Amino acid sequence: MFDETMHGRFRRILKALCRRLPGAMLLLVLLAPPALAQAGNPSGLPLPRFAATRSDPINVRVGPGQKYDISWTYLKSGIPVEIIQEFDTWRKIRDVDGAEGWIHQNLLTGTRAGYVTPLVANGEIALRSGQSDDSGVRARLGAGLKVTISECDGTWCQVSATGHDANQRSTIYSGYLHQEELWGVYPDEVFD
Repeated sequence: MFDETMHGRFRRILKALCRRLPGAMLLLVLLAPPALAQAGNPSGLPLPRFAATRSDPINVRVGPGQKYDISWTYLKSGIPVEIIQEFDTWRKIRDVDGAEGWIHQNLLTGTRAGYVTPLVANGEIALRSGQSDDSGVRARLGAGLKVTISECDGTWCQVSATGHDANQRSTIYSGYLHQEELWGVYPDEVFD
């Protein structure tokens, strides 16, 4: 049983807690959303999304930090990747083969690149001069060729690709591909 002094002390502590609790709860409510948002998606950009490697070489790590082992290294810039997760300044990426790893955000760019998909019957896709299957053919692109994507309207994408002739001279080809013929853009995605 409580004696009178213990009961009085208990009531004073309880009153003090009740006076301070609403303020503490309000502080938690105000501070929690930014902290939760930062933990889930620090950049505020949508996930997943496509990007490209900015420089070369780039080490892809097994975790989000330089203390993690290197899983593999990209030797060229402009490689299209899909960002699937964020942690602080690190981005978890997936490549065209489905391999996943972590790259620092400074090593990625929002420039869009893609690969011609291998899902074609004859192994080549027509690069069209316009957004129509009736438009002239500017070049035939092989599966796996890397292209730069300028814009997409949900059906067609404007792309450019570099080709080499028998003498190893470079030529840049620009035109349109069906959106579903590319890895590096989502179905029905629109951007310019």
